[in-house]
Amino acid sequence: MHDLAIIGGGPAGYVAAERAAAKGLKVLLFEQKDLGGVCLNEGCIPTKTLLYSAKLYDNAKGGEKYGISAQEVTFDFGKMMSRKAKVVRKLVGGIAAKMKGHKVETINARAVIQRRSASGVEMEADGQVYAAKDVLICTGSEAVVPPIPGLREAGEVVVTNREILALKDLPESLVVIGGGVIGTEFASFFSSLGTRVTVIEMLPEILTGMDPEMSAMLRKVLEKKGVDFHLKARVTAVNGGEVQFEQDGKTQSVSGSKVLVSVGRRPNVSGIGLENIGVELFKGGIKVDARMRTNIPNVYAAGDVTGFSLLAHTASREGEVVVNNLTGRKDRMRYHAIPAVVYTNPEFSGVGLTEEAAKAKGIDYKLASLPMAYAGRFVAENEGGSGLCKVLVGATHNEVLGVHMLGNPSSEMIYGAAMAIEQEMTLKELEEVVFPHPTVSEIFKENLFAF
Repeated sequence: MHDLAIIGGGPAGYVAAERAAAKGLKVLLFEQKDLGGVCLNEGCIPTKTLLYSAKLYDNAKGGEKYGISAQEVTFDFGKMMSRKAKVVRKLVGGIAAKMKGHKVETINARAVIQRRSASGVEMEADGQVYAAKDVLICTGSEAVVPPIPGLREAGEVVVTNREILALKDLPESLVVIGGGVIGTEFASFFSSLGTRVTVIEMLPEILTGMDPEMSAMLRKVLEKKGVDFHLKARVTAVNGGEVQFEQDGKTQSVSGSKVLVSVGRRPNVSGIGLENIGVELFKGGIKVDARMRTNIPNVYAAGDVTGFSLLAHTASREGEVVVNNLTGRKDRMRYHAIPAVVYTNPEFSGVGLTEEAAKAKGIDYKLASLPMAYAGRFVAENEGGSGLCKVLVGATHNEVLGVHMLGNPSSEMIYGAAMAIEQEMTLKELEEVVFPHPTVSEIFKENLFAF
């Protein structure tokens, strides 16, 4: 009998396993594929590895702006993909070592919940029955393939985030269906390498949910790199590499060597025995409360399988909330300060409320907005680059409500804004914080004095 059984070894599962074992629990972890889940094997890590290669290539080509001349700069797509695989292997191995070091029993098999008993929950994997006092479900999500006529019949021309990361050759052209984070990041990567990229997005702007002004700014940067965007466009059919869509009442089409489908993800809730014990679902995911408890005692869920915030760092925090509550520390999940990052070149990051979200909630706010060029370090390292930083604070108490940044390296700075929002810091409190100089992060403090 184990104290905690975890189904799924992604960011929610392996973090929870490590934290629980470190606190003395006897932990059992089921993962039918590779440890690390989609994030490490088919998402966050491999895409960021490739995007960094593309950024280096962009920088090398633009070196003359900094007094550096490199002749005939080239890239090797095969080596990029090989390095991506090496990085993934190294990190997967690192997680495995952590599990072994913390004495987490890892079963490389699919687990199916069978029943609840007086002592806990029973699961079956590879014909063997396991039992645990508590169970944490972290089975993640999968790419949505919409019912577009001809899409499934297009064969290997159509790819999701999984297949595109396994390409052997650089596609001459790429059609991206969906202008969310995944689609935009791949558009940035492939356009940097010379692939002709077209993005078809059904909504009025890419990156819905993030600051729309900065979304438009990023789109214009990518357009300068050659990416062709079709907004307010609905895909109606796919015929091999040809994608038909309606825009402004007219039917158009565009062709690509590959067609990337990136219209969202859905929770993996099938085939794991939820129906055997009556776990309740909500909007396609497992319904949980702020402590990540399901409607069934001793059964928890965390990560993409809840269908709420499909981000790796959210998943890890949710797993920690479960473990904390199981080990005597009262904890609850809060979602008002979850950072979001788009790892394009330039990077786009945000946390907390956007102006649109504040208006929708009826929250009175004040706004300060400054170009990233107000930070000397940004000017020094981004010749000819543009960017923007916005800070929203409450109109009455001056507490930080939201921070949004377009410009490198915003992904490494946004955590400071997340801390400020989480701790409900005010302008006065932040003004007393000393920022190192010269750093791009100073743009955050510069904004505070713009109110």
